[in-house]
Amino acid sequence: MCVDKPQGLTYKQAGVDVAAGNRAVKLIERAVRSTFRPEVQSDIGGFGGLFALGRYNEPILVSGTDGVGTKLKVAFMMNRHDTVGIDLVAMSVNDILVSGAEPLFFLDYIGLGRLEPEQVAAIVKGVAEGCREAGCALLGGETAEMPGFYQPGEYDLAGFAVGVVEKEQLVDGRHIKEGDVLLGLASSGLHSNGYSLARKIVFEVARCGLADFVPALGTTVGEALLRPTRIYVQTVLPLARAGLIKGMVHITGGGFTENIPRVLGEGLGAEIVANNWPRPAIFSWLAELGQVAEEEMFRTFNMGIGFIMVVAAEDALQVADKLALGGETCYSVGRVVRGEGVSFCVWQS
Repeated sequence: MCVDKPQGLTYKQAGVDVAAGNRAVKLIERAVRSTFRPEVQSDIGGFGGLFALGRYNEPILVSGTDGVGTKLKVAFMMNRHDTVGIDLVAMSVNDILVSGAEPLFFLDYIGLGRLEPEQVAAIVKGVAEGCREAGCALLGGETAEMPGFYQPGEYDLAGFAVGVVEKEQLVDGRHIKEGDVLLGLASSGLHSNGYSLARKIVFEVARCGLADFVPALGTTVGEALLRPTRIYVQTVLPLARAGLIKGMVHITGGGFTENIPRVLGEGLGAEIVANNWPRPAIFSWLAELGQVAEEEMFRTFNMGIGFIMVVAAEDALQVADKLALGGETCYSVGRVVRGEGVSFCVWQS
């Protein structure tokens, strides 16, 4: 039985600072509003975000959710939080782009042990930047302060994207056939997958420091690892709407080996020409430091290709030209073949 009852305890004394939460909202208001599209029918602070869908003939809503994974550990180590929000948006909007969907709005979730308004503002600044790149509205979010649940200074992120595509423009891979070409778009580096292996190689095996400058990378270890994921929406979506793309692949966890078969029909596989694009230095560096086999590298990382489109052979040049005009770096990375799974070959010069 409790006899000495504490008097006057507050939520703040229990570890949750409501005032800090209100301050964080004030700090993010401008960044959030900068993402609003005309369809947004609500403002910051409501219980739900309102979005007018607009006029479509046969709209199909496409949703996606993801996080940033253990790349967050690098952000914690560097005490830099303004880029992981871009990763958060990219992982979901690139996923729904695979179906030919235009991202309409995004919601985020931040779970942390102690709410520091400036840290939250930096995170949301990145989320807003990602939303602007993708052309979607940051419609809502949640910040949950949970004392004792996270290590000091650490947090977790989750993101949720909703997009729309006309039924007749849905990209689902059903028309892919043998002989179709795989066009790959350059990544910015590791993006947001494979970080458990990358961190083990860099920090445990090689014992590198974040501030170490690596000549092969042309930058420090920390900057190379924290480089944000690319968002492909603005350049790829017009091609999908024009009916020039049969299937798409977002190269995330599982690399080439696990992701490409997801878009191919029964009896079809992919042959990848592994030397047909310049491999960014970070992948060769990691492979050498960790003595990682080539097969494992392609099963874990994007290897310099963040997004793949399957197109008819006769459309490949046209699509590549349009992507180049849009500022993308595009490579022919392989072709669809009879069989199953993904095989790799090297073209002899």
